[in-house]
Amino acid sequence: PPAMLHDEDTEADFQRFLRRVDDVTNLLQGLNSPDSAVREKAISETEKILREQGASKEEESRTTVNRTLINTSVRAFPSEIKAGLNGFLAALEKDAKERAQRRRRNEQLANALKEQGNEAFRAGDFGLAIRRYSEGLEKLRDKQELYTNRAQAYLKLHEYEKAISDCEWALKCNKNCLKAYFLMGKAHLALQHFSESRQCYEKMLQLDPQKENLFKDCVSEADLEEKRLKAEERAEREVQAGNVAALSIQELLQRLSSTGQDILYYTGGIRLLAGVVNNCTEQTFFRTNNGFSILRNETVRGAFCAENKSPAEVELCVSLLLLWRAACAGNEENQRLLLAQPEVSAQLPELLSSGTAQIQRETLALISLYSEHESGRRLLLRQDLSRWLQILMAFVKCTDARADSAMNILSDLTGEKRFQTQCRATFSTGVLPLVTQLLVCAGQVQQAALARGLALLGTLCADVELRAQLAGSRECCRACLQLLQDGCCDASSPGYQQCVFAVLGLMMNLLLEPSGTLQDFAVPISGRCLALLSHQDGRIVTRAIGVLSRVLPASPAAVEEVVKGGVVKKMLKFLKAGGQLTASYAIKTLAICTKSSRRAQEELLKWDKRFQVLLKLLEAGDELIVGNAAFCLSQCLLLPGAASSLLGSSVVQLLLRQAGGDAQRTSVQQNSAIALGRLCVAEPRHIHQLRKLNGLAILNSSMKYVPSS
Repeated sequence: PPAMLHDEDTEADFQRFLRRVDDVTNLLQGLNSPDSAVREKAISETEKILREQGASKEEESRTTVNRTLINTSVRAFPSEIKAGLNGFLAALEKDAKERAQRRRRNEQLANALKEQGNEAFRAGDFGLAIRRYSEGLEKLRDKQELYTNRAQAYLKLHEYEKAISDCEWALKCNKNCLKAYFLMGKAHLALQHFSESRQCYEKMLQLDPQKENLFKDCVSEADLEEKRLKAEERAEREVQAGNVAALSIQELLQRLSSTGQDILYYTGGIRLLAGVVNNCTEQTFFRTNNGFSILRNETVRGAFCAENKSPAEVELCVSLLLLWRAACAGNEENQRLLLAQPEVSAQLPELLSSGTAQIQRETLALISLYSEHESGRRLLLRQDLSRWLQILMAFVKCTDARADSAMNILSDLTGEKRFQTQCRATFSTGVLPLVTQLLVCAGQVQQAALARGLALLGTLCADVELRAQLAGSRECCRACLQLLQDGCCDASSPGYQQCVFAVLGLMMNLLLEPSGTLQDFAVPISGRCLALLSHQDGRIVTRAIGVLSRVLPASPAAVEEVVKGGVVKKMLKFLKAGGQLTASYAIKTLAICTKSSRRAQEELLKWDKRFQVLLKLLEAGDELIVGNAAFCLSQCLLLPGAASSLLGSSVVQLLLRQAGGDAQRTSVQQNSAIALGRLCVAEPRHIHQLRKLNGLAILNSSMKYVPSS
């Protein structure tokens, strides 16, 4: 392959070539310009170039960059010069076409070689990939992709200086090449040039702010590597100074590497080692003395991976978990190395589901070291966690601290998109049956942990696919409803109330998904929520109203049932005394009921004297509340006498303000305009006030928000 382009002369030649191409391109554009002044200037510059080249006695210089130059030598065009400028332009155009043809041929060859290089790269033959990319660059020296691809191959072969050089050449071809900055940052990091590495990543973020997550990962990797290097330098100084702990760790690891010893020998040694590793420096001693290679010992590995462990194997496994907790606490590099052990990543879910309480406790404690911090979660999420939701949810059955530990880990993981995606694989077959079982036997499990688990399921419902699976499960919906029924548990216990609160929150999330299954249960769900409106816990009441506001729209039968049950009077009570969230759910529930039920309209007219509650809501700062209040009022104004009851009130002024306002939600203007129109039709005496406030013009302009019938 050709030599790398390192020397200053070559680089200068390359830059001259690029400038010359730009100059000729500008001349051609000027010569073809419809502007006579621009054209005359281009002709003058062209003749000047021809005179300068005609006077030259030297051989025409040619760039070493492998790209054909436009031939502008006078000697190349003797007949054209004699024929005048038109002949020159024709020759220039001919030369440009020939150059373009050669360029296309070379680009085709370069692309073919690039694909061959890519195939070799994918096959792991990085040397062959480099040769193919180099051959492509012989055909086309300014092809950025060939430089970045070759840089990537050099990185695989640990030839970091060459990778940096190729990235620099790629940036000469395209100064906004993100891949070049990314790969150059990786190469600098491998050379422990931490400042230069971060600068590359910062440039990458400047070019594309949407790469913020990648930027954070890259900078975090650089920070971790710099921290690791400094820790190892500090540890080395401690060894040179005769640090007792360092010598103890070395000696214990040497003894544990011996073969043929009894299992109790290794268990005792591991326990002693766990007691010595107490701080960052000692964690570094452990790492630099190959402490994580302890599983190479057949006896240790066999006990750790055994499916049915003997008491001695259980004790050794617990000792290992304690050692790893000591070695990994607050140490990101050690955490990374531990999960890089194939046996460890494979065994973690097996240990969690082993059924041995002591092993489960220590495994949960070890995993918690990771899940509590963003860097640790990133390491965990590189593993296959598809079974973890099911395994961790099962700890709800435990009556000790394992349940809380498992829920804490789940709480840390459920907000991660990658975890949500991995959960899809086993959700319908593993998680849903387990959740249903837990709901059915809520009286026999730790209810506080169950409530947390249900809340975490609600968080997972942010994933559309998981929400659809959960909303479509009849068994799960039936189990949720059963838990809400009186008598299934001690209804007064704090644990049960937490479960009710969590189930209502889960239902609210599921009702965001159109589901025939949930609508089949709309009547009993609505009935139970109506009963919960008298609950002493205000949080439960608010969520019960929230569920009503989401389950009623698609079920006329449920609307009729709750109206019969006195929902209108109850909603008015909460609108008078509740907070903003409660009010937003309550007014939406009233809007749904008054839309389809005349009885609901009549009860609202009966219980809200002169619509005092609705008029107050029209002054609220929440557009959703205002829009629904205006809708309720417009529905009730269809009743005889409703409009007359508002004479002497501020209703016209309030509706005009909203109809002509600048609310973001057009439903505010639309519903207010409709209510105002119905008000004046039902009771013409309101028109006087409307005219007095110049309301006819406002009403007319707001009609654009009202859909035509």
